[in-house]
Amino acid sequence: MTTKAQPIKIAILAMGGEGGGVLADWIVDMGEANGYVAQTTSVPGVAQRTGATIYYVELYPAAQAEADGGRPVLALMPLPGDVDVVLASELMEAGRAVQRGLVTSDRTTLIASTHRVFSIAEKSALGDGRVDSTQLLAHTARAAKRFIRFDMAQAAEASGSVISAVLFGALAGSGVLPFSRAQFEATIERGGVGVKPSLNAFGGAFARAQAGDDGETPPEAAAAVPTPQPRHPAVRALVERVQRDFPLATQDFLLEGVRRLIDYQDPAYAGLYLDRMAAIAALPGDSAHRLLRETARHLALWMSYEDTARVAALKTRATRFERVRDEARVQPGQVLAINEYMHPRLQEICETLPGGIGRWLMNSTWPKKLVERFTQHGRVIQTSSLHGYVMLRMVAACKRWRLSTMRYAEENRRIEEWLQRIAAAAGHNPELAVELAQCQRLVKGYSDTHERGIRNYDTVMRAVERAGPRLAPATLRELRDAALADEHGHKLQAALAQHALA
Repeated sequence: MTTKAQPIKIAILAMGGEGGGVLADWIVDMGEANGYVAQTTSVPGVAQRTGATIYYVELYPAAQAEADGGRPVLALMPLPGDVDVVLASELMEAGRAVQRGLVTSDRTTLIASTHRVFSIAEKSALGDGRVDSTQLLAHTARAAKRFIRFDMAQAAEASGSVISAVLFGALAGSGVLPFSRAQFEATIERGGVGVKPSLNAFGGAFARAQAGDDGETPPEAAAAVPTPQPRHPAVRALVERVQRDFPLATQDFLLEGVRRLIDYQDPAYAGLYLDRMAAIAALPGDSAHRLLRETARHLALWMSYEDTARVAALKTRATRFERVRDEARVQPGQVLAINEYMHPRLQEICETLPGGIGRWLMNSTWPKKLVERFTQHGRVIQTSSLHGYVMLRMVAACKRWRLSTMRYAEENRRIEEWLQRIAAAAGHNPELAVELAQCQRLVKGYSDTHERGIRNYDTVMRAVERAGPRLAPATLRELRDAALADEHGHKLQAALAQHALA
């Protein structure tokens, strides 16, 4: 029996806007220009990040097709265990290719970028929903016959091109296709669009693949973090206090907390943060300073909760406009418009007002209905326009009254109760105190996200009060993880029932 020649089978997994279609067209054009019959198909994902588009290319020698007496029958979609090359524009897409069975250790060359664009599931998780990139890399490397990977997004940005050109260069450098570098480059030149930056990106990726690049460049020794030298007397006093009164192992957390809270409010507010941390530092049983580090991190996050003034300030920062311009690759002479969808609810409006006025409005009748009438629908504000920018800057300026608002009173009450629970637990079970400090992870975001987090946090704290000193640290950790795993609270209720704490 004779074995018939098989097509070269290439699968490309890419998100929208990354040039997956261009990459597939380049491969088809290169094949057809060099004596191959080529076919490409694509199946789009549901959305930009809930599902990638799969492009599939098959190449078959035209001479062999003529010898066989006709045109070959080429497949429309890749089959598990039957793919020669997989190109993935991002690390999770490489993992998805492995999960689908498209990558096999006896056959498949996998070429993938190691950067991450987090999926919807990762972003919407109540806790840290990110997939461990180290484990993903290790699993993917085991699945492939050969795995060429590096940060192709960074390489594309450095060359002023797009990731498809980098993937094309890595494909050429891998030597897995029967085409020369000149034939690859001629394909890019025939495209006639963005030729120079594409060739630059291609060349860099070709060299890395030729060198057998199987990962990132070994990290250099981390440079020592310079000691802050602020010129403002109040800020300098805060820095000196951290350096004088707290252990060296915790100073990086504390300095970052001070920086964040000065930016959020003012130096006096950062001073309150250090007052609270000084009380934690005096607690017993924390010789390794783990409790101090965890509390420093989570207290800074809680004290900089996201209210309307904070959100408005973040949306109107010069650095944000610069970042958006860089991401959109705005060229000289182009006009950029940034539209924000805003939907403030009655509760958020009341929380922004002074405590007495906010509580009055929340408990009123016709004033409450009047405000609700005007907040039924969201509105779009163009922050790149003068009117929209000034409107949000006025909201951001309300931070000067933040400490008198209804929201601050509520958050401050919860923070003080949380710190008291930590202090009480540290006296008899330091590990439980650490787990209590980490429960701040349940409180985050704003609007509905914040309400769900507070609801879960209050439920867990009631269980802590109910269990008392008999509560094991591992049990509290399990309750917290259950609360973070399910925004509706079903898993948390199941965990509470399991431990007879419901």
